Amino acid sequence: MTQRYRTTRRVEFRDTDAAGMAHFSMFFVWMEQAEHELLRHLGLTVHTADESGIISFPRVASRCDFQRAVRFEDVVEIEIEVVRLGEKSVTYECSFTHDGNPVASGQTTTVCCRFKDDGHPTSVPIPDRIAKKLAQFCSD
Repeated sequence: MTQRYRTTRRVEFRDTDAAGMAHFSMFFVWMEQAEHELLRHLGLTVHTADESGIISFPRVASRCDFQRAVRFEDVVEIEIEVVRLGEKSVTYECSFTHDGNPVASGQTTTVCCRFKDDGHPTSVPIPDRIAKKLAQFCSD
């Protein structure tokens, strides 16, 4: 059975648009925050260093589909899981609900990269120690 990491976010006033609804861009922020919380839960981080240098996971794709609005002070429940764990990439799926009702769903794909001295990323296989931990939350 696939594990899903669960967290919440309260819609802050700054998160809303002129109509008082959470601005669509906040869902992308919340997806990234949920990913970072999941990684910390696993004892990992999105930006780390080892004997060979810096490893990070830049985004290569992100999308979000919306079903209903949430407003200032609403508490949004977020579930995140790994829907694909490739050799070099990870795809996360996020489900957003409020009071048990679907609000939005989104996906983000990241690629494991090594950053050399010139600052440019090069994709590399996900280190085994990281892949093994992510596999606990993988549905594929």
